[in-house]
Amino acid sequence: MSGPDEAELLAELRPASFAIAYRMLGSVAEAEDIVQEALLRVHGTLEAGERIGSPRAYVATVTTRLAIDELRSARSRREQYVGEWLPEPILTDSSDDPARHAEMADSLSMAMLVLLESLSPEQRAVLLLRDVFDYGYDEIARIVGKSEDNVRQLASRARARIEQGRPRFRTSREQRDELARRFFAAVQEGDLAGLEALLAHDVALTGDGGGKVPALARALRGRSRVARALVNWIRVGARIPGASIRRVEVNGTPGALLLDGDGRLIAVWALEISGGEIVALNSIVNPDKLGHLGSVADTRELLRLVVSRPDGGSGG
Repeated sequence: MSGPDEAELLAELRPASFAIAYRMLGSVAEAEDIVQEALLRVHGTLEAGERIGSPRAYVATVTTRLAIDELRSARSRREQYVGEWLPEPILTDSSDDPARHAEMADSLSMAMLVLLESLSPEQRAVLLLRDVFDYGYDEIARIVGKSEDNVRQLASRARARIEQGRPRFRTSREQRDELARRFFAAVQEGDLAGLEALLAHDVALTGDGGGKVPALARALRGRSRVARALVNWIRVGARIPGASIRRVEVNGTPGALLLDGDGRLIAVWALEISGGEIVALNSIVNPDKLGHLGSVADTRELLRLVVSRPDGGSGG
């Protein structure tokens, strides 16, 4: 196969390959590299005149094996990471296919991707292929090169570990969106009491700067501490001329882009909501994790300008 037919096939396979790679790695850049390599291998196999019985299974196999190899080689890098590690955020949109979105959103959430970090590469692959992408155990055994019994054991252990960390209470989409609306209104108004009323007692605020920009050294916990930190952050942000907060959906959950006056990204926020409360706020400020979303602000320079302004400045 070559020409338009092959190009069409590769275009169809790309989203499926990225869906696996991103969930495995939590990194857009690393996932894109793996997708490129997987599609090159599909192309090479077809160019050699070999027949691929199931292109979907073929690309899933190549993508998964490449992702497992990448996780093994990245382990030391993750262990040496400065501060808290959070996944690279992606912007999602539920308007195209709400049912499909709801089914896949949980596996995209920051909370789930962080939980997946606690699993071995093989456990991660088996859990995702079985519970998210609905592959049979026999197919997964062929993909990861293990026996079917071994794959079932890996899935069972992975599921048990993930269930321990999952939120206990679900919140409807309508409740979630209304809670997010009230949260961002309170943030922008600097309403401390209003924020505290929306936060869980043991809410966690996590910042990922990767040592590149100022960020929390470790997660901040507790309703009043988190609310005060957010109000202080917004006071500083309000001194950046033209700064704004744009609400978006981040990894299938409510979130926002924090922008400077030129529309450059300062941070991405993603909320975790359970039982009608905000249980966590993740703030990604590491510029290396934001570049795929647009131009990124020089946060250190912005802070220097804010501190040096004699009148304290004003902002939006």
